[in-house]
Amino acid sequence: MESTGVTIEDVNPHLIEAQYAVRGQICVRAQEIEKDLKEGKKYPFSSLVYCNIGNPQQLHQKPLTFVRQVLALTSYPDLVNLVPEGTFPTDAVERAQQLLNANPGGSGAYSVSKGIPLVCKDVADFISRRDGYPCPASEIFLSNGASQSVQNVMMVFSGHPDDGFLVPIPQYPLYSATTSLYGAKLVGYYLDEENRWGLDLQELEKSIAYAKENHIHLKGLVIINPGNPTGMCLKEADMQDCIRFCIKHKLVLIADEVYQENIYVDTAHFVSFRKAALDMGEEGKCAQIVSFHSISKGFFGECGRRGGYMQAMGFDAAVQAQLVKLWSINICSNVDGQVALDVMVNPPKEGEPSYALYRAERDAILSSLKRRATQLCSALDALPGLSCHPIDGSMYAFFKVLLPKKAVEEAKARKVKPDYFYCEKLLENTGIVTVAGSGFHQKDGTYHVRTTILPPEEQIESVIMRISAFQKWFMDQYSE
Repeated sequence: MESTGVTIEDVNPHLIEAQYAVRGQICVRAQEIEKDLKEGKKYPFSSLVYCNIGNPQQLHQKPLTFVRQVLALTSYPDLVNLVPEGTFPTDAVERAQQLLNANPGGSGAYSVSKGIPLVCKDVADFISRRDGYPCPASEIFLSNGASQSVQNVMMVFSGHPDDGFLVPIPQYPLYSATTSLYGAKLVGYYLDEENRWGLDLQELEKSIAYAKENHIHLKGLVIINPGNPTGMCLKEADMQDCIRFCIKHKLVLIADEVYQENIYVDTAHFVSFRKAALDMGEEGKCAQIVSFHSISKGFFGECGRRGGYMQAMGFDAAVQAQLVKLWSINICSNVDGQVALDVMVNPPKEGEPSYALYRAERDAILSSLKRRATQLCSALDALPGLSCHPIDGSMYAFFKVLLPKKAVEEAKARKVKPDYFYCEKLLENTGIVTVAGSGFHQKDGTYHVRTTILPPEEQIESVIMRISAFQKWFMDQYSE
């Protein structure tokens, strides 16, 4: 029977074009295998390890006690009277009450569109402490994770088919997918793999020239620092060169800074683009910067709570009004996410009842992530056919794969990308779910894989052993 309703031809072509590799076909195949395992079908492994996405609690990272106590009390205020006295520390009770009072109707009621004013103030105070320069709360916009803020900003600054954004290659697929959704153009600039994925201004200027030749009106420069998927961390001097570049070319600097707590080497230090600009004095005050942070990353790992913020610096009142309008159309971000965000930016202080436990939990998570980053990177780099730069920060190893000609030819015969072919074989032989480098874009003729560093320490050695055995099998199978 012929359909008379909507068909694929009626679907927005921008949506069809958009791709999000982190939850792409490898992830779909993993879900099929997981279903098979539950039904008793046999594979060379008994369980999957999801290393395709930065989702710490899926890989058994324990939630921070204080944030869950505050969330429990804001979700169920009567709970404090139903449990034995002392179950909740006094600072958790006080924080929950402050947040409930700050949002009339409690956590089940809409907040102000930009976010609960108390939380916006706490975010601004956090930024002020971090950067050493005061930040007005009027520049803060709360959102359902950083991703919603990214999408909102890219919508605000696109609207014509010739509008475009400079995006790093490799990039986080949110940016390519969002660019496609809004009908804008993605103009890539290659990071320098030989220089530990460093940023090259000459490469940026090449991309500017390409955009001009192709009549693309660039609106913004996206920088992810620390890098996803690359793990690099920029030095302040390089950041200031980028700020000058943006001022020169009249670009908004779109700073994805969600991994700012995830630094693993002593030689790397996180500096926000806001601080880098303000450190430049009068020169930096011309910069227009939007920056993002999230409760999903760092040591928090509260991905499912969907909490984040955007800070917008250097925009006039007319642009700010349009940002407020867009946030108003979305009503508000979820209040539980706002509550968790408040704890992240305003954690227990020394001398308060919850401080010692909070600090111990935080330090344990960050120390463990550092050990896992070092262990996984070193192991990958030592395997024949693989190479991996040291991980300065973020939650990922982005390793290069030298694929034998026979493997590349088999992939082409199957009409799949060679690195996808590798990831599929890795999944079907080991149960490890990764993301092909082509999903992040990469230089032609090179192949990469992104894996998280998030499997727990007691499991990371098993992951390394699985990859090592697979790599030996793969090279034996496909080398000529």
